[in-house]
Amino acid sequence: MSEAMPSCPSCQSVSEVKNGSTRHGKQNYKCRDCGRQFVENPQWQRVSEHTQDTYDLLEKLLLEKIPLAGIARVLKISERWLQSYVNHKYEDVTQQVEVEPKPKHRLTIQMDEFWSFVDNKGNRQWIWLAIDAETREIVGCYIGDRSGESAKKLWGSLPSVYRQCAVIYTDFYSSYPVVLPSKRHRAVGKETGKTNYIERFNCTLRQRVSRLVRKTLSFSKKLENHIGAIWNFIHHYNASLPARSSFPF
Repeated sequence: MSEAMPSCPSCQSVSEVKNGSTRHGKQNYKCRDCGRQFVENPQWQRVSEHTQDTYDLLEKLLLEKIPLAGIARVLKISERWLQSYVNHKYEDVTQQVEVEPKPKHRLTIQMDEFWSFVDNKGNRQWIWLAIDAETREIVGCYIGDRSGESAKKLWGSLPSVYRQCAVIYTDFYSSYPVVLPSKRHRAVGKETGKTNYIERFNCTLRQRVSRLVRKTLSFSKKLENHIGAIWNFIHHYNASLPARSSFPF
């Protein structure tokens, strides 16, 4: 009597052939109809074979300080599939701030920059950020080196109303005075408290995005994923803020 073959999880065909063994010693099968390779009763599954709740949980876990290997273990999904999912997700993340519109009036923002790395600590990537001191929205972001050109890119990432009206508080780093309007730029020390909000957000980023921890095994190997993960968190952070402004529109 011939051995009954398992059905294909993709097309439910029962026309399969044995196709070697997995690295865990399980029998591997290949579907003659659709070509998918699979094992019977797999320990790990594709997310597509789970519910929408699993997708929703995956999106939430990507916003916490959990490495991809940890997420794969929690959800019991393939690390390889998860890495591919993340690659495509971060390719599509918008690299532009999404904030509430503001009328032209006196605004106050704080700017700062802090280092991270991609692949190795010799490849430093500086994260330049600007925060609205009233609404706490992140209103500007650029990831690059620590040059004046990067400071210029941060300035260019701000919505136009901030470039026209905002008073800007920074530390004494030399790139800021070269780029920012001198009449509205204020270089201050930490003791003034004028950069507290942006420094606190820097800490939040390091606590919530595992690839930004100074001593981590969850660092990015691709610059695109590094940038995408940061922007993904920024969009989530801005969207989750309570309504803080009472501007008349």
